[in-house]
Amino acid sequence: MISGTTGLIGLLGQPVRHSLSPAMHNAALDAMGLDWRYMALPCAQSDLGSVLSGLRAVNCRGLNVTIPHKQAVASHCTELSALASRLQAVNTLIPADNGGWYGHNTDAEGFLAPLQDTSEAWRGGTAVVLGCGGSARAVVAGLQQLPLNAIHIAGRRDTALAAFLSDLRQPAEEETVPLVGIPLEESRIRELLTQACLVVNTTPVGMEGHQDGSTMPLSQDIWNDLEAKTTLYDLIYTPRPTPWLTLGAERGCRTIDGLEMLVQQGAASLRRWSGCSTVPVDVMRQAALNCLASTRR
Repeated sequence: MISGTTGLIGLLGQPVRHSLSPAMHNAALDAMGLDWRYMALPCAQSDLGSVLSGLRAVNCRGLNVTIPHKQAVASHCTELSALASRLQAVNTLIPADNGGWYGHNTDAEGFLAPLQDTSEAWRGGTAVVLGCGGSARAVVAGLQQLPLNAIHIAGRRDTALAAFLSDLRQPAEEETVPLVGIPLEESRIRELLTQACLVVNTTPVGMEGHQDGSTMPLSQDIWNDLEAKTTLYDLIYTPRPTPWLTLGAERGCRTIDGLEMLVQQGAASLRRWSGCSTVPVDVMRQAALNCLASTRR
């Protein structure tokens, strides 16, 4: 029931009509007994500043931010967390005491969640990240918290890869896991795959409706030598599973899709908005699954 006391939280992006976030957040709010509602709010890039000011003026309790605003929204924040500043990307806005917005990024926390229960399995291992876009930044920030020996980032454009490495590399005295940039080419990646304990796809290749029609990163041939010791993590969750994860499962690999990252980053945002240390993650996950199932009918 929406009343005069109901608080607003929501998602800013363009487009947002297919987002699973309203379903999973509203299910969590019901379970928590919070008189809040979560809405998907389409917002054009040219309107971002005025929309943020208006929502803050009406006491919006918090916002998620998605494509194409994750980087642009940082300039509209009165304060950024250390992680958001380092990643130059914001996905969570929290009302600040000074009347503005505090920007944070929960994507790294969400990405890392399904890997932490086996963190010792990564000790001394090598990870390969396909792509060096905005999503890859949060992925690498998460991977830097694992006891890996090296993280290889494969990118198609040299300039973008160089900027990525410059932003994500930690100071020498703080660096725990070396970052290595490589071209996103089969000849350079094939050998690494035989050594990697974890491969993460951050590209849109394999996504339902992806414009180039490719069903998996690179060619299928390069993945034929996958070993069961390798974990494949695809940030895509439509279709579920992707062709790439299906192939990996056939070869005995552990596979993880992007739905858990979506749920966990949302749960991390909700903790910050509500001040509650415990949120019903299982309820959020089931609501997202139900929403996905209903769209396939």
